[in-house]
Amino acid sequence: MKHIVLILVIVFSGVGIKAQFTMPFEELVHEGTWLQWPHNFTYGFGASDVEPAWVEITAALIGGEKVHIVAYDENHMTHIEDLLIGASVSMENVNIIVAENDDFWIRDNGPIFVYDSESQLTVLDWGFNGWGGNAPYALCDDIPIAVADYLSIPLIDLNEMVLEGGAFEVDGHGTIMATRSSVTGADRNPGLTESQIEGYMEEYLGVTNFVWFDGMFGGIQDITDQHIDGFAKFQGNNTIVTMSHNDLSYWQVSVSDIALLYNSANSSGEQFEIVVLPLTQNDVTTTWGGDVGTRASYVNYYVANNVVLVPNYNDPNDDVANEIIQDLYPDRAVVGIDSRNIFLNGGMVHCITQQQPIGDTGVGLDELEDLPEDRVIRVFDFLGRAVENPTPGVLYLWLYESGLVKKGLAH
Repeated sequence: MKHIVLILVIVFSGVGIKAQFTMPFEELVHEGTWLQWPHNFTYGFGASDVEPAWVEITAALIGGEKVHIVAYDENHMTHIEDLLIGASVSMENVNIIVAENDDFWIRDNGPIFVYDSESQLTVLDWGFNGWGGNAPYALCDDIPIAVADYLSIPLIDLNEMVLEGGAFEVDGHGTIMATRSSVTGADRNPGLTESQIEGYMEEYLGVTNFVWFDGMFGGIQDITDQHIDGFAKFQGNNTIVTMSHNDLSYWQVSVSDIALLYNSANSSGEQFEIVVLPLTQNDVTTTWGGDVGTRASYVNYYVANNVVLVPNYNDPNDDVANEIIQDLYPDRAVVGIDSRNIFLNGGMVHCITQQQPIGDTGVGLDELEDLPEDRVIRVFDFLGRAVENPTPGVLYLWLYESGLVKKGLAH
């Protein structure tokens, strides 16, 4: 299938001037969240075991942002619609696109949204090779193209470097956390040095402060090779949410990586504060009683506009983790998502979601003239922060009641 999409061509001049991009922090305002819906086209089974979590996630998100769903084909789209409507989920803020895909881990294979130097929302299309060739990936590798095509926004082809979305965390202030085992290893980027990889990240993610953990090669037990989003997450202005030393050891984080995590500093040289979440008290058991054989993490949560989606496991520590996370986000409601069956497949809530920041896209712009009564309900700067009193002459993002987002100068 051919895609027609606006490709942003970057020209490097002899004086070394580069285009600069910035990835907004997950906690800043979203236009929506992207999901790839489970199906049986790749493996022949399993979709019905995990689909209830996608329904829960969609229901939790639609009150505060749009939900964009990737379906495998038209029949799959109809199936998704029937599931959501059957669960009394409003379709008003849900849209579904059709694009063949291998699996549902959109955090890793999907679009990474950034702003360019003129605040244009842009999709980065990093290479995706099935976590080092451990799973089918050819269809998933094309999902960023389909998303950019649907949104009518620029796309940058970065397939010369493999980078999974769960392999790194950015704090919105210039710091990135990542594990070498899932980024710089021979099964991801054998032709690139760590310095070259940092160059890509600096230019396209807008980071300057690198916190590199060695990580650990996971083999078939963890094909992600210890993604960072399983055990460490930025929160607020200067906090890392993680686990205790003992729980990190259980998670097979090395002693040296634990020491680095607990002593890491932000781009201003200030040491991060640490908030600790527990692991589950017990080994996870699936909804049909299968023993997964290991305890699970709560760090892999997802911050949306109105809610925080937290993986829950029908475990005594669900309430403990939910309460700690609720204290961190008092303006959002914590929603526990039953992640037992997802965890059996190797992931949690953050792994199956991908945020789209607010930005000026082609979606719905033709309808503007048909909405004479449409009114602005919120104004944001290009870091996604709400602005109460826009400064005349400054460019902002204007959110309309209909859901349209437009760039424009304040008057």
